[in-house]
Amino acid sequence: MFTHVLAFVERDLRKFMRNPLSILSNVLLPIVYLLVIGNSFQGTLKKLPLAVIDQDHGPYAKRMIDRLYALEAGPNTIHLIVQHDPLESERAVREGKLKGAVIIPPGFSKNIARGTSPEVALMLDNTDAVSAATLQQSITEAFSYLRIDAISIRPNRHEPQLRQLELYRKLDYDASIVPGAIVMAIFMGTMTTGAFNLVMDRFLGVHESYLSTPLTKGELVLGILISGVIVTTLVALIVLGTGILLTDLQVAGGLSSFFAVLLVIMLTATGLLSMMCIFLARVDHPRIVGLFGGFLNIIFFFPSGAVYPVESFPDWLHAFSKVNPESYAVHALKSILFKGMEWPAVQGDLLFLLGFTTLMTLISTQIYKRTL
Repeated sequence: MFTHVLAFVERDLRKFMRNPLSILSNVLLPIVYLLVIGNSFQGTLKKLPLAVIDQDHGPYAKRMIDRLYALEAGPNTIHLIVQHDPLESERAVREGKLKGAVIIPPGFSKNIARGTSPEVALMLDNTDAVSAATLQQSITEAFSYLRIDAISIRPNRHEPQLRQLELYRKLDYDASIVPGAIVMAIFMGTMTTGAFNLVMDRFLGVHESYLSTPLTKGELVLGILISGVIVTTLVALIVLGTGILLTDLQVAGGLSSFFAVLLVIMLTATGLLSMMCIFLARVDHPRIVGLFGGFLNIIFFFPSGAVYPVESFPDWLHAFSKVNPESYAVHALKSILFKGMEWPAVQGDLLFLLGFTTLMTLISTQIYKRTL
C-alpha cells in the first residue's frame, strides 16, 4: 500500500516539475506580493507635494519656510515646491498636481511683532482625505515650534494660526475608495471575459471552429474586445451605483460627469482587455489565467493610488505608477466624481488611456494567432 502511495506522490511531483510556470508562480508571487504591497502601504505618508507662497518676505516668513524645509528633510512628509502665484497653486491643487499649498500673507511678520494673531492659509485637496489630514497635522506641529523673538503680554498671541481652506466637499474614507473599487471591477471583468473566453475556447476545442469561418484576426479580436467591454462596463457601473448608495457619495458635475466616467471606464476596459489578449494570445489552459490574473492584480491595482497616495511610494514603484494604466484611471475617476468635470484635471489621464488603448489594440491584433 505504501508503495502505491509513493508512486502517486512521485507522479504528482513529476507533473509539478514539468510545469515551469507553476514553479515560477509559487516562488515569484510571494516575492511580488512582498515588494509591491509592502511598499504600497508604508504607514506614514511621505513626499506629499506641497507648494509654499511667500507674500510677506519678512523674517518670520523665512523662518516658517525653514520649518517646512526641515519637515521635508527630516520626516520627509512633504516635497516642498516654492511658487509665487496663489491662483497658480490653487489650479495645481485642483488638477491633482499638488496635495496642498501654504500661503504666507503680506504683513505676517509685522503681525507677529505687533502681537496680533498672524494667520497662514493652508489650501488642501480634501478629496484625498488621508493626505489632507497628514498635511494638516504635520504643518500644524511644525508651525507650533516656530521661534518667536517678540514677547507678548497676551499668551499665544504671537503663534501663527493655520486657516484651512478646503476646495471641495469633505469625503469620508469609504467614499474616497469608490474609484478604486470601480477600477478593481474593470480588472476583474477583463479576467472573466475577452481573452479568458478565448482561452476556454482553446481548452475545450471550440477554437477550431473559428478556422472554418472567413473571420480575420482583426475581426476576431474586435469581437472579443466589444463583448468584453460591454460586460465590464455594465459591471463597473453597477459597482459605481452600489458605491454611491453605500457611501452616500454625492457625485459632482451632474450628467456631464456621468458621461466622462463612462468614457474612462470604456477606455480602461478596452486597454486592459487588449493587454490581456497580448499576454494570453498563446495560452490554452484556464489555470494559467488564474495564476496570471493574481500576479497582474497585485502589480497594477496596489500601485495605482486607489488606497494609498502614489507620491509616497519608493522611487522605483512611483516610476512604475507613471506607466500604470490603472493609476490614470483612478486619478481620472477621482477627479470627475469628487471635483466635477474639470478638463485640465483629467486631460492627461484621458490622453494616456487613449494612447495605451490604441497601442494595446494594435499589438493584440498583430500577435493574435489564427491557427491551431
